[in-house]
Amino acid sequence: MVLVTGGGTAQADGCYTWNRTLSQGTSGEDVRQLQIRLSGYPGYGAVLGLDGQFGPATRSAVVRFQQAYGLSADGVAGNATFSKLYALQDDDCTPINFSYAELNTCNSTWAGGKVSATTAKFNALVSMWKLQAMRHALGDQAIRVTSGFRSISCNSAVGGASDSRHLYGDGVDLGSGPHSLCRLAQQARNHGFNGILGPGYPGHGDHTHVDHRSSRFWSASSCGI
Repeated sequence: MVLVTGGGTAQADGCYTWNRTLSQGTSGEDVRQLQIRLSGYPGYGAVLGLDGQFGPATRSAVVRFQQAYGLSADGVAGNATFSKLYALQDDDCTPINFSYAELNTCNSTWAGGKVSATTAKFNALVSMWKLQAMRHALGDQAIRVTSGFRSISCNSAVGGASDSRHLYGDGVDLGSGPHSLCRLAQQARNHGFNGILGPGYPGHGDHTHVDHRSSRFWSASSCGI
């Protein structure tokens, strides 16, 4: 990746480039691309919409991101914010600490789930950006992914629920080390996950599960959730 930080707009090779400053009231695909990368900064119990509209929730996510990385927290996405995002992403637009291969358990084509391959892969991308935010909040220590997208046949083979979020590409199972399963479940509440299942929930004694289901369901009774 080549980073350009001269007098013009900062740019990155191989992925998305923002060409204007974004602030509350702007809209467009460039706002949606920003929202994808800031989806892990919605605040406790919230989920950031990926609608291309820069409203108050997006401004708050920008502020949280800027604060997390020691930038001027003005809620405006300009060169400093974009440069940090470029530094955090690989050329395929995944965050630097996660990969499509890591989020795909058994079908590299992303086909055979409950949604199209394109949708499943996009859902996984959003999960990765949420996990990247969570990783940074946990001191930039590794988060161990043990399961991601599954096709229907693969999900059946491992005994997954018939409507598992893994079939949609947004379900991710996390293993312990260096963080405990409870620490992962507790921290996930700040990073845009509507679904959080962990120790104390049936079948989740050895992993913490996070996903993007439409309404909130958090259950990890051994962790106080």
